[in-house]
Amino acid sequence: MTTQPELARVAFTDLARHGDRPAVLTADGTVTYRELAALVDRTAARLGTERRLVVLAAGNSLDSLVGYLAALSGGHPLLLAPADKPEALASLVSAYDPDALLWPGGGDGTPMLQERRPGTRHDLHPDLALLLSTSGSTGSPKLVRLSHTNLSANAEAIAEYLQIGPDDRAATTLPLHYCYGLSVVNSHLVRGAGLVLTDLSVVDPCFWDLFRDQGATSFAAVPYTFDLLERVRFADKDLPRLRYVTQAGGRLAPEKVRTWAETGQRRGWDLFVMYGATEATARMAYLPPDLAADHAETIGVPVPGGTFRIDPVEDLADGELVYTGPNVMLGYAETPADLALGREITELRTGDLARQQENGLYQVVGRRSRFVKIVGLRVDLGQVERILAGMGITAAAAGTDDLLVAAVEGGHDGGMLAKVLAGNLGLPRAAVVVHAVEQLPRLATGKIDYPAVRSLAAPEVTPVPDSDSGAAAVPGAAVPGTAPGGQAGIRQIFMDALECGSVADDDTFVSLDGDSLSYVAVSVRLEGVLGKLPSDWHLLPVKELERRRPARKKRFVSFLETSLVVRAAAIVCVVATHVELFTFQTAHLLFAVAGYNFARFQLAEERVPRLRRQFRGLARIVVPSVLFIAVAYLLTDHYTVANIFLLNAWWARSR
Repeated sequence: MTTQPELARVAFTDLARHGDRPAVLTADGTVTYRELAALVDRTAARLGTERRLVVLAAGNSLDSLVGYLAALSGGHPLLLAPADKPEALASLVSAYDPDALLWPGGGDGTPMLQERRPGTRHDLHPDLALLLSTSGSTGSPKLVRLSHTNLSANAEAIAEYLQIGPDDRAATTLPLHYCYGLSVVNSHLVRGAGLVLTDLSVVDPCFWDLFRDQGATSFAAVPYTFDLLERVRFADKDLPRLRYVTQAGGRLAPEKVRTWAETGQRRGWDLFVMYGATEATARMAYLPPDLAADHAETIGVPVPGGTFRIDPVEDLADGELVYTGPNVMLGYAETPADLALGREITELRTGDLARQQENGLYQVVGRRSRFVKIVGLRVDLGQVERILAGMGITAAAAGTDDLLVAAVEGGHDGGMLAKVLAGNLGLPRAAVVVHAVEQLPRLATGKIDYPAVRSLAAPEVTPVPDSDSGAAAVPGAAVPGTAPGGQAGIRQIFMDALECGSVADDDTFVSLDGDSLSYVAVSVRLEGVLGKLPSDWHLLPVKELERRRPARKKRFVSFLETSLVVRAAAIVCVVATHVELFTFQTAHLLFAVAGYNFARFQLAEERVPRLRRQFRGLARIVVPSVLFIAVAYLLTDHYTVANIFLLNAWWARSR
């Protein structure tokens, strides 16, 4: 028996103290802290008093949250696994042989319980509270061992620097089994704040309806989320209670940090760029919002209670970043026997090369080892090569923060191997590219040329045989499967981007299992065919998208836009009038040009963004004109004060 009532408890599991404050808000209603505590107590009682190893198949649902809190409050070491990835869940269950499983779907706000044995067969260390896959690499038997102190300390630290209060409400944009998503839950519960619980994507209009209706004040984003936010024109959304947006899960390009920080300043919310790892429970550093625009290349300062140092690395100008704090993990687990281990490390060697700027901010400049982070998941490139080697394939893997690229020797099916890798690593299919090559690229020393492998992801121009001669087609020739004029057909776009063998009339982006990475790729190509896309295009059947295809234009129009013709005609008339070839009221023509462009680009928007854009455009014309005329007025005798204020015509008539 390992019943230990005296075990340390996690700070945020003391739910009842927050009384009737809203704890969980969903499209179906609100659950108060008192009600949540009752659901947790009921589930904890079902788990029993003897400490057991529990696996929770977690989703962003009330019953998953209840299961998570019940295991922690009952002192049961909990292994979090994704409910939507059965292969990963099965792999973890096989590797660790849990005593009990919790599943969503209990129907009464509590999870279903599957008892595998009445007691436990494991030796569980008293400090062990939670087991997480490293940086979201679901299915890997290598887990991070976290203590009750780790969880409490990191939740308090995050709540402190984000200044989370009881009136805050965070929308769940990330999975519960992912340390970043979990840290959002923990840091809000510890302050009695609310959770707007949903598994909707930020590209779904329903997400933003829920966000507004429930008064959400924040949400979390990984780098790729910001690409999706651009697609849904997030910067123009009316979100009156939004207080801040957090970013972690990989490096966001400095120019994007700067752009989004400035957007937040204009719109009244803050951007918190954060740095962390599962091994540190979640967060190690944050960049204060007021420094984000001017120091976008940095990770900021350590979280409250944590410290950094930089250890020298031989032959390198920059050293390795080392973190110390109460949120550093106990150690790793790779087998059930490791669950009996206590603390094995007191500091975390991040593997990142870093430097400290004169202003005290830290900047990460590279990696010591071959890891990349793609959509928030850490991928070991060596593991990729080992997976392929296990299939009898000689391969080399490289990557960026957006894409995993593998080169394989021999005539293998790259598409099929990419699907296998994506499934093994838990990555979206669109984030994996596999190229078959005759020989792996190598340096003069015989070592793999990894930059050359990475460059295989660059787009290539493939010659298209001419339908008559078989010769390479000239630029602009139609590709098989494309629509007239060189535009890909709707079905072909879906087949290419989602790797579908066929697409039916009633298929949609969602029904074809499109993911967040392929969302942008498909939407960009569809815009080339359809023009402006409706916000719900991902829910529309293919036949409806085909119906919205504009009529085929004449070839002349495909080369010359109407707006260019109108502007060119206006310029010719203005110049001709000035050189007295003929007399023409050019102002009328310029009004026509302005009207055309307003109608085409401005009036389709909502009123406030439209007016804002119109005033900005007007200012770009009026301000430089007024300044130029003012200078001319001071230096010459050709202008009057009326000219400066663009009132000369009115002034002449009034006199």
